[in-house]
Amino acid sequence: MTPQQIDLVQTSFQKVVPIAATAADLFYDRLFEIAPEVRALFPQDMTEQKKKLMAMLGTVVANLNKLDTILPAVTALGQRHKTYGVTADQYAPVGAALLWTLEKGLGPDFTPDTKAAWTEAYTALAGVMTSA
Repeated sequence: MTPQQIDLVQTSFQKVVPIAATAADLFYDRLFEIAPEVRALFPQDMTEQKKKLMAMLGTVVANLNKLDTILPAVTALGQRHKTYGVTADQYAPVGAALLWTLEKGLGPDFTPDTKAAWTEAYTALAGVMTSA
């Protein structure tokens, strides 16, 4: 990722933080709508899962400029996901749900450049997770 892309992701995520609970709701609602088969991979009560999602996103976004420090954690997360039964092809709807959520949450601030930056970030991290 370029420094400009990292800045776009970090700046836009700062606007998501105040609406984190809504963003998590939007994300999982959209994910289960476009990939209903993944619902079984999650607990019935999604309260803690939603908090984990937003915390993980916050950590990753904050450390995009020093990927080497978070790659071991991202790799471990990918390995855990595999033990839960997540398959490589399930990362695509997750990415789609994330981008949709950002578009809904950020509105006009979700510019084409911001979308491209988030796409780059997600693609890179999902690649690490799937290869784990």
